[in-house]
Amino acid sequence: MREHGGNLDLAQQRFGGRAEDWIDLSTGVNRLPYPVGEIDAYHWQALPSRSDIEALHQAARHAYGTSAPIVAMGGAQAAIQLLPQLAPRGLARILAPTYNEYAPVLTVAGWQVEEVRELDALVGANLAIVVNPNNPDGRRHERKDLLALLPRVGYLVIDESFVDAVPALSLASEAGRPGLLILRSFGKFYGLAGLRLGFASGHADDIAKLAAASGPWPVSGAAIAIGCRALRDDAWAKATSARLARDCLRLDEMAQSQGWRLVGGAPLFRLYEMPDARAALDKLARGQIWSRIFKQNPSWLRLGLPGSETEWTRLAEVLAR
Repeated sequence: MREHGGNLDLAQQRFGGRAEDWIDLSTGVNRLPYPVGEIDAYHWQALPSRSDIEALHQAARHAYGTSAPIVAMGGAQAAIQLLPQLAPRGLARILAPTYNEYAPVLTVAGWQVEEVRELDALVGANLAIVVNPNNPDGRRHERKDLLALLPRVGYLVIDESFVDAVPALSLASEAGRPGLLILRSFGKFYGLAGLRLGFASGHADDIAKLAAASGPWPVSGAAIAIGCRALRDDAWAKATSARLARDCLRLDEMAQSQGWRLVGGAPLFRLYEMPDARAALDKLARGQIWSRIFKQNPSWLRLGLPGSETEWTRLAEVLAR
């Protein structure tokens, strides 16, 4: 497995403690998850039916504001694994630095992969990939600038895993256009990453390919039941988006008190620059708070947002030491 957040096993090996002792801020997963409630035994015992899966698709269209074809998968990562099957092998360009699974997945499948730094450099690629907002630096791109790329690339894949709390950035409403594929993560915003649920939305032909490659039961009955419930809970989504916006400011103020400079971020994580990110990670880890650093830039540290007031208090205490 490539390096990712959420690797609490490494934190425990180096600093001790049980998993439940740690506050894991190394991911961009909501620490105050959607209240799942009771799940009928049927969803655990029966294979999902076509009508069950279609109900989930309709709930996703509702949440994402689209009428385009959509397919549920085992997280956005499952869609990433299938991207090489969208088209014959060719040149893939990825707007970088970004999520580190795209390049290796395409390389292993025989694609020529180039990482570029600006949107215009994607032009001419058979497959162009943009994460919006970007992970880890939160870089954002306007809808019009992304749509302008469509006629200039073969396929344009927009990973919107962190867009839920900033829906004005989303291109989901345009997903029916040929050559445009939108990826969405359920687990991050709803705080249920272990459920392994995500979606791809796009032109009917492309979604049919992905659906066929995913098999007859791409997600579990429990994921369908929880997803249908959460994706139609507009009040929870609105309140959560507002809380995350406030919490970003709160975390930025705490980081500023440490002399850390904000590089950027999305409503579920912040990226800070400092003289020695490894030293900051170690300081936090001694208080059993896990963060994320990056080999390619030793001055970057990424923090997710604490959830409960108890977590916020502990973070403040550890930073104050």
